[in-house]
Amino acid sequence: MKELKKLFSYMGEYKRDFFLAMALVAIETCFELIIPSLMADLIDLGVSGGDVAYMLRKGGQMAFCALLALITGLCYARFAARAAYGWGANIRKAEYEKVQEYAFSNIDRFESSSLVTRMTSDVTVMQNAINGGLRPLTRSPIMFFLGIMFSFTMNPTLAVIFIVMAPLLGIVLFSIVRKVAPMYTVLQKTVDGLNSVVEENVRAIRTVKAFIREEYEEEKFESVNTALRKTGTATNSTAVMNLPFFQAGMYICIVLIMLIGGQMILNGSLEIGTLTGFLSYVMQVMNSMMMISNVFLMLTRSLASAARISEVLDEVPSLKESEHPISEVKDATIEFKDVSFKYAQSAKEETLKDIKLRIDEGETVGILGGTGSGKSTLVQLIERLYDVDNGEVLIGGINVKDYSLKTLRDAVGIVLQKNLLFSGSIRENLLWGKKDASDEEIWRACDEAGASEFLHRFPSGLETDLGQGGVNVSGGQKQRLCIARTLLKKPRILIFDDSTSAVDTATEKEIRRALSELKGVTKIYIAQRISTVMSANRIIILDDGRIVAEGNHEELLQRSKIYNEIYDSQLKGGTL
Repeated sequence: MKELKKLFSYMGEYKRDFFLAMALVAIETCFELIIPSLMADLIDLGVSGGDVAYMLRKGGQMAFCALLALITGLCYARFAARAAYGWGANIRKAEYEKVQEYAFSNIDRFESSSLVTRMTSDVTVMQNAINGGLRPLTRSPIMFFLGIMFSFTMNPTLAVIFIVMAPLLGIVLFSIVRKVAPMYTVLQKTVDGLNSVVEENVRAIRTVKAFIREEYEEEKFESVNTALRKTGTATNSTAVMNLPFFQAGMYICIVLIMLIGGQMILNGSLEIGTLTGFLSYVMQVMNSMMMISNVFLMLTRSLASAARISEVLDEVPSLKESEHPISEVKDATIEFKDVSFKYAQSAKEETLKDIKLRIDEGETVGILGGTGSGKSTLVQLIERLYDVDNGEVLIGGINVKDYSLKTLRDAVGIVLQKNLLFSGSIRENLLWGKKDASDEEIWRACDEAGASEFLHRFPSGLETDLGQGGVNVSGGQKQRLCIARTLLKKPRILIFDDSTSAVDTATEKEIRRALSELKGVTKIYIAQRISTVMSANRIIILDDGRIVAEGNHEELLQRSKIYNEIYDSQLKGGTL
């Protein structure tokens, strides 16, 4: 329940609508409870006495109560909908903003499909709890207690039947809720699995078709879809068991009341109108008990979703700002002091081990190494995408943890190995680098990145739509646009993580030539091709997370076996 209490704090400006909806339901219920009493008087005093005026007066009062109940019910629907969907929007916003605060290490703890489910399906469950559950939650207790009170007022003997039946139905409800509660958690996790398969298939649809794996993907989808169907069927089959039990209880009550009430009428101790009104209260009380049981089941499912949402909101970002962060990077010198790092604390092996490295401002450094040697990990520590486990990373002699994240990441421009463009035009994507960049600045960055030559061939130029994920441009074009976007930031430190792998050698040389003219900018190239780094001031060789050699091209040819092996293999392969 603490999760629900916490999430209720996100009701915010919609609390007024929430409490108004509850008040309106209470008023509507009171009007409905008056009607059976009026009906009993109408039959016992009006019909039996032949008093038409009295019948009309009571009938008018009943119609007036019904009209007021209708009006308050309509008003309730409006306020409840505003409260439910406003609350859901606030929760989704809070989750989304929280995810933006996550470091990579936080995001690694959640699957992307699970985060999507927690922001959509789980929030929808919470909304439905308000939209569909607020009415019975407010109405049922009022109807239950007032119905029993009025029924005792009418006839205490018949009302005892409620007192006997209520605990029995309560035991049934408790048993069902206890069994179904963990099943809802499993159900939402199964939804995660389905979303994961769909997301992966859509993202990799070209690979699926290239390898003719449609049937395999269909089988995989069928497996998770069937699992969801079976889990949903089992969960809801258990959840709806309350209905037959409560309906059986209601019919047993009616039969007993008819038997006992009929005998009392024959004995002259009960009027027909009183029995009719009493049966109306029976229906209302029993219906209220069924609604209470449904509310409990809805609440049980809400608790499962609330727990999953709270996991996202309670996750503590692993990167913390300094209490007095530095807001300017004055020197682009980079230094690694005895740095060690591993992605998970439970991991036995460290990804980086005892890294000692200094890169002076304005220096161009290349980093080579085999797959898994730690090249990408090393540069990700510079702008605090992850924090080191041991040692320090310094920029301008200051620990990166002492800078504000905004300042640090504004000063560092990184073009990641996996290039990503967003839906929208080329201009909209490039403005990520500098949101108020002029056309002159945009085209200059495109010139430096070697993107101008193909942009001029597009009929719409910068307004060309890229499609989802940049599907309307080739891999090499995508890389050059990502480089241009980064250059628009005008960073003090430029990092290229194998970001020209899809570009031909001639274009790559032109890009490197343009970048070499950037003065005072520290440049780091991670590459598979020696041609990308051989002109660098210094080349770092990484192997198994350690620096095993460093120097310029000529020096490494003389003393590094690994560098010579790479050089010979690429020279013979003609890639230089």
